[in-house]
Amino acid sequence: MSWLSSSRVVYLQLFILFCWAFSPLVHSKNEMKMPEEKVLTLSSAIKRTFKDNPSLKVFKFRQKALEGQLQSQSLKPAYEVGFEMENFAGTGDIGVFNSTEFTLSLSSILELGDKRKARAGVISGRSSQIAAMREIEALNVLGEVTRRYIDIIAAQERLLLAKEATLLAEDTLTEVEKRLRAGVAPAAEIKRAQAAVGNARLTTSSEQQQLDYAKVALAMMWNETTPSFTRVEGNLYQFATDIKFEVLLAKVKKNPEILIYATQERLKEAQLRLARTESNADIKWSVGIKQIQVLNDTALTAGFSMPLFSSKRNAGAISSAQAAHDEVIVKRAATMLALHNQLYRAYANRKQAIFTAQSLRNSIVPTLTEALNETQIAYQRGRYSYLDYLSARQELLFARRAMIESAAAALRYGTQIEQLIAEPLSASQSSNAQPSNFINQKAF
Repeated sequence: MSWLSSSRVVYLQLFILFCWAFSPLVHSKNEMKMPEEKVLTLSSAIKRTFKDNPSLKVFKFRQKALEGQLQSQSLKPAYEVGFEMENFAGTGDIGVFNSTEFTLSLSSILELGDKRKARAGVISGRSSQIAAMREIEALNVLGEVTRRYIDIIAAQERLLLAKEATLLAEDTLTEVEKRLRAGVAPAAEIKRAQAAVGNARLTTSSEQQQLDYAKVALAMMWNETTPSFTRVEGNLYQFATDIKFEVLLAKVKKNPEILIYATQERLKEAQLRLARTESNADIKWSVGIKQIQVLNDTALTAGFSMPLFSSKRNAGAISSAQAAHDEVIVKRAATMLALHNQLYRAYANRKQAIFTAQSLRNSIVPTLTEALNETQIAYQRGRYSYLDYLSARQELLFARRAMIESAAAALRYGTQIEQLIAEPLSASQSSNAQPSNFINQKAF
């Protein structure tokens, strides 16, 4: 009994392979690497996670447990050997062992209604359900490792911004010192500039700590407590092409959270069939040999028994199984509605985050950069105050920080959409995409 149907294996493999092959996080915008750096790619992170993540290994043991149950449930009723002794003691002429009768018998149960096949059908349904649950867990793990990967890329960008802010604050301090020596700036400006440098260095230290934590969180996905990499590779500002919401909604039907209801429905149907077979009474039979001591002879014995009114007594179990079957259909409709709501929220938020990130990157940040350069020149010439210079610097830093957060949010919402539609957004735009084969079926 396989873990996954062949179509689902191929389907989930292609999803994971396309995710890393076409993800904008795979290719770095900077190809230069320091020799001492250990750079991690998204494809490597996914491969290591699916190999060593503990949450995916439990399904192997659940499957083995079901295989054991199937082996037991497929057995025919056991044979029983019986021995009976009668009249071995009494009063009068019976005496002790004078009239003893011995009976040696063989008995078993004749199952009616194809119960053995019905039991095997229930185990098969549970096996399919475990396979679907593993698909859901695999998608959840894939989504989580991608989100943690995005967190590291964003943390790397924030750390880079913090270092640039520190250099900018130090440059500002240098300009203030020049103005002080020229006698055109008060001493208080020096103290404010020195404090700004101190705050910038504190921010850099904080961002470094956040990056270190993010790397540990990602490494934990493959059960590694100390990261073996120094940085991850990826482009925070490369987004997959947008897809119409109606197209995405149609793809939600492929989500394992929806497909699992098909396996649950089959399981409930198997349990309903098993409950109905219980209405057929089983026949218990026995045959044997009886030793008659008084006659010094032997005789054959045979007998059978069966319960009465089995169908009526089993009506409650059938009604309960039918109700459980109908409940699955209702839950499927409710889950589909919830997924529709989640998809629309992620879709709308992603569009807004992309618009914000691109507006900041293409228009606002360049404008503020020019404004800061012009303000710096004017400050050096004494036309602007220190407050004007500081405000221009902070506006640029805030805009660049917002650009990073918006880009990271867009990628996270994209990951959520991919998890909901069980398909990478980038692969949806490529008709000639060929998946690599570094993950084979054994990974599942």
